[in-house]
Amino acid sequence: MVKSLGAAALGLWAGMAQAADDVTLQLKWVTQAQFAGYYVALDKGFYAEEDLNVTIKPGGPDIAPAQVIAGGGADVVLDWMPSALASREKGLSLVNIAQPFKSSGMMLTCRKDAGVSGPEDFAGKTLGVWFFGNEYPFLSWMSKLGLSTEGGDSGVTVLKQGFNVDPILQGQAACVSTMTYNEYWQIIDAGLSPDDLVVFKYEDQGVATLEDGMYVLEENLKDPAFEDKMVRFVRASMKGWKWAEENAEEAAMIVLDNDASGAQTEEHQIRMMGEIAKLTAGSNGALDPADYERTVMSLMSGGSDPVITKKPEGAWTHAITDKALN
Repeated sequence: MVKSLGAAALGLWAGMAQAADDVTLQLKWVTQAQFAGYYVALDKGFYAEEDLNVTIKPGGPDIAPAQVIAGGGADVVLDWMPSALASREKGLSLVNIAQPFKSSGMMLTCRKDAGVSGPEDFAGKTLGVWFFGNEYPFLSWMSKLGLSTEGGDSGVTVLKQGFNVDPILQGQAACVSTMTYNEYWQIIDAGLSPDDLVVFKYEDQGVATLEDGMYVLEENLKDPAFEDKMVRFVRASMKGWKWAEENAEEAAMIVLDNDASGAQTEEHQIRMMGEIAKLTAGSNGALDPADYERTVMSLMSGGSDPVITKKPEGAWTHAITDKALN
């Protein structure tokens, strides 16, 4: 009897020792190589090595990461900093705990035959712009150029762009919003050549803002157990990102294996991963304060309607990455 009790206790203890901590991650968009580091960390067991049971929730056009975390649907979300800081100013205490993306992949892609060769040609044109928080860098750029977004010959007409490139293909807009790793290639695949286009990278225009950072709720960081969980999550995620950078093709295949929609193609994901690796290169996961300051200044320079009206306090921390990466 004593022996069987001992065995039962031992089994219970082993079960408790093996119980991994649950973490739910909400992506900013659908399953694609933009998020390869997280899928690699899951597939290669990097999360399991940190005693984490990670659930990755794909995003989509109707999913706002800030709303998901506010409603308790995720522990950590991926978001662009303009959206995150706008949410913070409105009362949702999002904090950036890691920044795998060092550079911005956002561009405005224009047709040369629409009469665009430089920013000085934007006046009088229709430009496709993504909304849902993605419009902020564009609005800052137009303010910097002194262009109204209300239309007319001396301003630009803003076309609320869906998450496709139809407006530039169908002649509804001279330019559309694209990412270096995604929509630009959709335009090429649709039959236009690079010679038909001119691209303006936000990074080159001095209005780039930080993309795809990891955000949590400020109050949760006050819990030592949650903080420890995030340290392990960031460490495993960055291990996944560096593996993906070095093994781009295999990382793309891992993403495809996780695409429940079946919408992604091998060629597109391999190409995307090659472009994504350029954006994560140079980051160890820790937010660069200079990049943060540049983003804040860009968002506050939106003319009469800035994205944020004052410098945020406590919107990022190195507490997690200092422990995760050292």
